[in-house]
Amino acid sequence: MINKDNITHHISQQFNAELEEVRSRLLAMGGLVEKQVNDAVNALIEADSELAQQVRDVDQQTNTMERDIDEECVRILARRQPAASDLRLIISISKSVIDLERIGDEATKIAKRAIELCEEGEAPRGYVEVRHIGEQVRKMVQQALDAFARFDADLALSVVQYDKTIDREYKTALRELATYMMEDPRSISRVLSVIWALRSLERIGDHARNIAELVIYLVQGTDVRHTGLARMAAAQAAKDEGQGRG
Repeated sequence: MINKDNITHHISQQFNAELEEVRSRLLAMGGLVEKQVNDAVNALIEADSELAQQVRDVDQQTNTMERDIDEECVRILARRQPAASDLRLIISISKSVIDLERIGDEATKIAKRAIELCEEGEAPRGYVEVRHIGEQVRKMVQQALDAFARFDADLALSVVQYDKTIDREYKTALRELATYMMEDPRSISRVLSVIWALRSLERIGDHARNIAELVIYLVQGTDVRHTGLARMAAAQAAKDEGQGRG
């Protein structure tokens, strides 16, 4: 099992430095993307078109970071030919940056909706749901990154489990907003913009879940992407119990 103590244990100090550097760059990109999500939600709720534009401007930076990190992972694979836990680390980083870049894309979509709503003027229904779900998915992203930083499979599992809550709240919000549009057809255009923002937030939760699943794969060497939550939790409990006995 991989952890913070054994991740940099190679005879080659240069290899240790390369692994730590690429991991640090992933976490730095994650921090930037997390801020994008937070700023996009605030821009929409507060009708702040300037902040929304800042979110859109950052998108190119996250795209560049994804490309640079992925290229570094390829270089390490070619130069070092890592095995076992090192290979899992490189694979997990390479896949996680894809999800981070897509989180940035969804934040940019929310920012675009914020600008459109600013131009339309009147604040529509659904802002309470955007604020609530937005804060929850931001926490999911934060915790998925924390789990990656600490090699914490338990925290990663809690992120995976929480995605179901986000899905339920998203569906509830959609039903309420659909009812409101039927009652007031004049609101359709504005409320649809909020619905698309909520859809982006739900997708951000999905990407956070993907990163959390990669953390479990990294730490335990088990691919849990297509495993039910009950089986995943049972397997984690069994591993924890085994470690306790050890």
